[in-house]
Amino acid sequence: MARGDQLARQWKIIQSLISSRHGKSVSDLAEALHCHRRTVYRDLEALQVAGFPVYTDRVGGRNLWALLDTAKNSIPIPFSLPELMALYFSRGMMKVLRDTVFFDSLESLFDKIKATLPPAYIDYLGNIEDSLEVRARPYKQYGKLRDVIEMVSEAAVSKKQIEITYYTMSRKSQTRRKIAPYKIWYFDGTFYLIANCGLREDIRIFALDRIKALTITDESFTTPEDFNIDEFMRSSFGVFHGEPVHVRIWFAPDIAEYIGEKVWHDSQRLASQPDGSVIFEAEVAGIEEIKYWVLKWGSKARVLAPDSLREETRREVEAMLGNYSDAIGPGPDSVH
Repeated sequence: MARGDQLARQWKIIQSLISSRHGKSVSDLAEALHCHRRTVYRDLEALQVAGFPVYTDRVGGRNLWALLDTAKNSIPIPFSLPELMALYFSRGMMKVLRDTVFFDSLESLFDKIKATLPPAYIDYLGNIEDSLEVRARPYKQYGKLRDVIEMVSEAAVSKKQIEITYYTMSRKSQTRRKIAPYKIWYFDGTFYLIANCGLREDIRIFALDRIKALTITDESFTTPEDFNIDEFMRSSFGVFHGEPVHVRIWFAPDIAEYIGEKVWHDSQRLASQPDGSVIFEAEVAGIEEIKYWVLKWGSKARVLAPDSLREETRREVEAMLGNYSDAIGPGPDSVH
């Protein structure tokens, strides 16, 4: 039996005993949990061993299990098991944000939760934590950007414009501009800021780690009522915007099922083929990001349309091939 199922069942037993006035029989618990009576006995024994104040008493000719009244009054249960597991899951996801206000705040929340629970419950939470593991890679070390993240968050909440010095990677240059921070957006391991840029007079997306200087001004702004981040980002395959393009991509049979398991884009349509392959279609903003997605699948993917994406992908493949030809200069392995 999965450890998570056992934890969930035992937690339900505890909640049932807390809400019960006179206690519950093993048969009652087994019926409510849809399991065998022997399973309930094992769970009750495990709870006692863990230190929970669970006991049995003979009432009206029946053996009833209950929780000590003093424990009922002193043990607050503010969360259900799924809620606690969700919190632990989010805690694992937030590890990539260590040393930022977001991770520190979540750790503070867990400390407050634990402060309300007796040792037996803390051990129980430890079992939940042991049953969950979250890994996120690649990620950036955002601890060094703590001040920037906090200042941008403050400006976004208080609706204050900010002046930034921003490094644009494509142009390898810095510009000074005033922006209205609409929304902080965390996507694919990177913090972004969606803001109205005074320099470009348009809504733009800025990577927080490329902000080199930041000042909060006294000038207020109002987010347009019709601005919706989901609508704004709907056509993007990742982060960047561009002209709408209809793409068709063929995927080989041996990865077709994997492609079908996920929603890669809100507009996607998948058409299964007789040979087991699948054709992916979507309306995306520009071709740059989806080009690299296609390249990720190597020979298992082939661009059918548009011609511009086919050509860009072909050029990239040829450039990659050139990196492995004998005609190029010495690579890093030959440098001593």
